[in-house]
Amino acid sequence: MPNPNQVDINFNVYSDTPEGKDPDSFSPTLRKYHKTLWSKPLPNNQDFYLDLDFPKLLHHKSALGEFFLSSDSIGHTYSRVKKMSYIIDEINQAEIDSFFSICSTIGAYIIFPAKRINNKMTINGARGVNHKIQDRFDLTRECIRRLYKNQQSPLTDVLERNVNFFKLFSNFKGYVNYFLLQDLVEGDYKAIKFWSNFDNFETAPLPKDKDEYLSHMNKLMSFVEARNQRILNSPITSIQ
Repeated sequence: MPNPNQVDINFNVYSDTPEGKDPDSFSPTLRKYHKTLWSKPLPNNQDFYLDLDFPKLLHHKSALGEFFLSSDSIGHTYSRVKKMSYIIDEINQAEIDSFFSICSTIGAYIIFPAKRINNKMTINGARGVNHKIQDRFDLTRECIRRLYKNQQSPLTDVLERNVNFFKLFSNFKGYVNYFLLQDLVEGDYKAIKFWSNFDNFETAPLPKDKDEYLSHMNKLMSFVEARNQRILNSPITSIQ
């Protein structure tokens, strides 16, 4: 059955990325999919059209403002993180390969503001180096939820620098629905469905043993697969 959004949820974004490069910057299909999916009316019904006029980026300019956006990965296997190697070595390679494959589909990618403000770190960069986040997307979502509530988080500074982007979606529910992230929140949008036990950012975010890793892997894979289905079934609202 053809996808009405012309987005193949099984497409592996590494397949058209030059070897050794990052799909976020070098996969033309991933960039095109972002444009197709996220060029649509905002919660206030204003059109948010994205163009591809700038290399590696998505761009919007209107009365709403000017935004330079880039792709960022939701799904990290941590299979190349040295301090995780003792755990990865305990897991069947086929399981790791399957995990990586699912995290190489469009459901495992999102867009964030790409330009440094006051020469400070972007959201993409900050969530990767912050020792309380370590690229975990569920923890990043909790930080964004708190932004909309005017509450503090490990990413408060970088999110507040980019607050004009988040204002586009009116509130946390608007943001979640716009980017098809419903499977990462509880039904009332008041809480995140975390991929491991959450204790207000006090515990190190990376899995500490094989069992924790497998639990994290299964929850993340389930989320990406569910989001891919939302992408597949989402109505045609794209403004091309």
